[in-house]
Parts: sequence; structure tokens; C-alpha cells
Amino acid sequence: MASNIPTIRQINWLSIVPHLAIMGFLIWVCSFYFPENPVIPGAISYLVLSMGLRVLIPRSHRMGIRMVKAGSFENAIPFFEISYNFFEKNLWLDKYRFITMLSSAKTAYQEMALTNIAFCYGQLGDAEKAKEYYEKTLAEFPDNGQAIAALNLLNAAMDSQNNNSDEN
Repeated sequence: MASNIPTIRQINWLSIVPHLAIMGFLIWVCSFYFPENPVIPGAISYLVLSMGLRVLIPRSHRMGIRMVKAGSFENAIPFFEISYNFFEKNLWLDKYRFITMLSSAKTAYQEMALTNIAFCYGQLGDAEKAKEYYEKTLAEFPDNGQAIAALNLLNAAMDSQNNNSDEN
């Protein structure tokens, strides 16, 4: 089922290098057990490892994404908060996610959690709370283009709303 919720996935292409090295290592290990053709079991081992790590470590984040896709924005917020707190306590997991989770995501999970919380509040009609979380995102991640664009949009909408209420 396709979702009407826009998603942005930026890839850190340089992170592909360690992924290939890890896959090469797994193929090398498999060459001891499957000397005729170690590539297929090595590649399957890599896929199982990468999928397992991406499912197990950021499970709260993934649950939040499922809630957003289902349109349950209020229920998604606590999952993103749990994700943010988890990665804040375990910064090394997020910082080295290209190795720890075999993730090529350019955006940190903490950063994604904050923008997702802000997005959820925006979808719930709470512009003040959305603005607060976009500002928090920019305080921690100043180059976040989503937060910059969303804040500009929110500020323009709030200014327009204030101008309309002043005219009445």
C-alpha cells in the first residue's frame, strides 16, 4: 500500500565503501565453508546482517514511521521520542551507523526523530509545537534543510494568519 506521506532518503554514498569491505570479508569467510562459490552465501550473509541490524537497533523509529504511514500521528510521537532518547544515549551507534547498522542514511536518527516529531505535530495542527521541534532540530543540526524549509513555511503561515486576524 503506497503512502501519501512524503519521505526523503538522502544517501551518504561514501558509506558504501565500508559496506563493500564488510561484504568482501563475509565472502572471504564463506570461502572457507563454500569454496566452490562463496559469493552467494557471503552476499546473503551481508543482507541478513544488514537487515537484522536495521530492524533491531532503530525499532522505535521504524514503529514511528509505521504509525505516520498509517496516519496515526499522535501515536507516532512517543516512538520518535524514544528513538531520539535512545540515540542520544548511544551517540556512537548513530554517528557510525554506516558500520553499526550498515545504514547509508545521510541523516542521523536523532535528526530524523526531531523532524518527524515536528512533522507529526504539524499534521495534528499544533503549529507552535511543530515550530518548537523544528527549532530544536536546527539548534542541534543547523544544516537540516527540511527544518529550515518547514520553519519558513510555518512562519509565513503564522504571519499570514496574524495579518488576517488584524484586518478583521
